[in-house]
Amino acid sequence: MTPLDPVRRPGEFVFVSVDEPGEAMVREEEGVSVVLERSRADALGLAYDFVAAWITLRVDSTLEQVGLTALFSRALADAGIACNVLAGLHHDHLLVPVERADEAMSVLRRLDW
Repeated sequence: MTPLDPVRRPGEFVFVSVDEPGEAMVREEEGVSVVLERSRADALGLAYDFVAAWITLRVDSTLEQVGLTALFSRALADAGIACNVLAGLHHDHLLVPVERADEAMSVLRRLDW
């Protein structure tokens, strides 16, 4: 078993809908959803309603492995912590409520893959 090795990216992040790229982007039918640093969204006058901490799982995994998302999402759900997942080629990135970040890190540190 290997630890998930979570690390918290400094700062606070928000989801906004804009036409320009941000730290992460998902193009949807309704528009482009972007993750931005909160300070940048504030400077641009963009509205948001969810302030998140960004946690990256540095565990080695492949895109073909089954069950990693289920493992950490179940553990966070059992703790009552919301989680939005961005899957990259090399790592999974979790956006959790900023006020629950320390608790989420504690939950994730207890998990092995």
